[in-house]
Amino acid sequence: MERAVYERMAEQDAVHWWYVARRAILSTIIRRHVDPPAGARVLEIGCGTGHNFGMLGAFGAVDGIEIDAPARAIASQRLGRPVGNAPLPELTGVPDGHYDLIALLDVLEHIDGDRAALASIRRKLKPGGKLLVTVPANPWMWSAHDVVHHHHRRYSGASLKRVFADAGLKIRMLSHFNTLLFPLAAAVRLLGKATNRQEADDAMPARTLNRLFTRIFGTERFLVGRVPLPFGVSLVAVVE
Repeated sequence: MERAVYERMAEQDAVHWWYVARRAILSTIIRRHVDPPAGARVLEIGCGTGHNFGMLGAFGAVDGIEIDAPARAIASQRLGRPVGNAPLPELTGVPDGHYDLIALLDVLEHIDGDRAALASIRRKLKPGGKLLVTVPANPWMWSAHDVVHHHHRRYSGASLKRVFADAGLKIRMLSHFNTLLFPLAAAVRLLGKATNRQEADDAMPARTLNRLFTRIFGTERFLVGRVPLPFGVSLVAVVE
């Protein structure tokens, strides 16, 4: 990702509606569809500034990997110990068969060889261990946002299923999310394409609007994995 993206992440990840609500949704998904054992070993690959560590830490002892040095420094400070820098797909130094839960949150779309990356991650899971994955959905939504964030692709449900199958992973749960705000997000992306807008659309909104978006998006924690969500800005999966 471009440097400005990491800088915005560091400034906003504790308060921006997308980060706050997504953490609430993912925490619920972990409890409902992963149910890690007591004392679980948890790894987040591509942890950025470490803003998910608090949420993941509720389920066990957390390790992190981040290849961007400034973001890794912030994440290490938050974790209280060094975060690793092993890139995908090699994951050099990460032990095989070690983790009960691995989180790959909006990372897979950055990896050129997504199948090789998932196959490598699979080897790091304990027998019965789970991988939690989120990715941007809908290839037709490709925009300046994806360019600035250095995405290689956006996924459809079918393409994500194929990648999991090729990597030897079995799907336990797969759903769209960021559904309630999807019409607004789609309109913003399409308008940006029509006007040739060349910057990302993740700026911090006004305080009142931020609270409203947090509440709307956060409501999906009651829905994801329980009722069909046939469309959304993102996809989330639990695989093993």
